[in-house]
Amino acid sequence: MTKATICLWYENDAKAAAEFYAATFPDSSLGAVRTAPSDFPAGKKGDELTVEFTVLGLPCVGINGGTAFQQS
Repeated sequence: MTKATICLWYENDAKAAAEFYAATFPDSSLGAVRTAPSDFPAGKKGDELTVEFTVLGLPCVGINGGTAFQQS
């Protein structure tokens, strides 16, 4: 049983990344996609916010966080 979940920050393509990982690596799959229930300051109702997925059996979550934080 895994006790940690890998969390990855995306600008706005978490679902596309999760679909790529699921198609590329064995024991990988796309899980729940959570969407915004209503409009909010940085987006609109229905925008994908988080994506749960598994890569090589490891649980992961992708967050569509926008450009607030730049990778360094």
